[in-house]
Amino acid sequence: MRDILIKAIKRQCLSQIPVDFALCDSQIKDFNNRFGHDDYKAFFGVSHRSVTIDVDKTYINCNDLYPREILSLDIEFDEWGIGHSKGSELAFHMTRMNHPLKGADLTEIQNYPAPEIKSSALDKLKNEVLDIHKHNLAASGFMQMTIWETSWYLRSMEEFMIDMMMEDEKATILLDKVCELACTKASIYSESGVDIIELGDDIGTQSSEMMDLSLWQQWIQPRLKKVIDAARAVNPEIIIFYHSCGYITSFIDGLIKSGIDILNPIQPECMDFNEIYDKYGDRISFWGTIGTQQLLPYGTAEEVYETTIERLEKCKGTGIIIGPTHVVEPEVPWDNLLALKSAVEDFQTKNLQ
Repeated sequence: MRDILIKAIKRQCLSQIPVDFALCDSQIKDFNNRFGHDDYKAFFGVSHRSVTIDVDKTYINCNDLYPREILSLDIEFDEWGIGHSKGSELAFHMTRMNHPLKGADLTEIQNYPAPEIKSSALDKLKNEVLDIHKHNLAASGFMQMTIWETSWYLRSMEEFMIDMMMEDEKATILLDKVCELACTKASIYSESGVDIIELGDDIGTQSSEMMDLSLWQQWIQPRLKKVIDAARAVNPEIIIFYHSCGYITSFIDGLIKSGIDILNPIQPECMDFNEIYDKYGDRISFWGTIGTQQLLPYGTAEEVYETTIERLEKCKGTGIIIGPTHVVEPEVPWDNLLALKSAVEDFQTKNLQ
């Protein structure tokens, strides 16, 4: 399965279509009730498993990171000290973020405590990757929210956008701080032997880019390339996956020039997959493409089946890792998930040897 995934990414002839699925907790419970186990990745034939780098938080008291804000009691803090409080029942995996550097001056940003990689991280990763490879699966190192998202999570989107547009030194200091850790992670992932590094920042909205292309080219793209170059300095063959939801058409050429191999998820509610494939299908591969916003929750099983077949036919059975464009939410019916699986199996039987 590992070889099949890598061949698909390189747009070579295949005997099997690689797929990807990520289910929310309630869907995993439903899967367990239906099939008597919780290994849904094996059931759907997912050919990779993700690993993450262990880091140490370098702050001591979370409240000290928020001198301008009184925090509620239900907040959890990530490795950067960004606060996350639970979303509603209808958006259960979304969080409201608290931004520790909102309102901060340059000195506060310069002195803000960045996470540090654990000394045991590389050895632990190597063992995890070896175990994944023993099962003939590809290993993928997760480091999405690579540059842009981590920076605005810390600063707040409004203030960070202003910093960039005003060419304020605060933007440079914060981006470089985030980029430095990302480069270190990328190097360690490459050294550990992972096949893929998952980068990504949401830079699109439902109907437009989140920022002007020139702003992205000035501030984000050079640092993204720096992260990719750090990974490839260790392993020139490392595969680079890039995620962004939303409409990102004008960024794609720059992403390719920065060194990405895979674009995820090609959200069909925001971009036309056929148009994107016609323009870029000879330069990159695609991961996802089956919409979780409209098709999977509200379409029929027949529509899911037909759309899946259309995607595979468009790609001629390679250069695509097909699956939902995001986590499968509670409202997605199982008939639709099984229709996606059936479409892949039927396409393989008919078209691949």
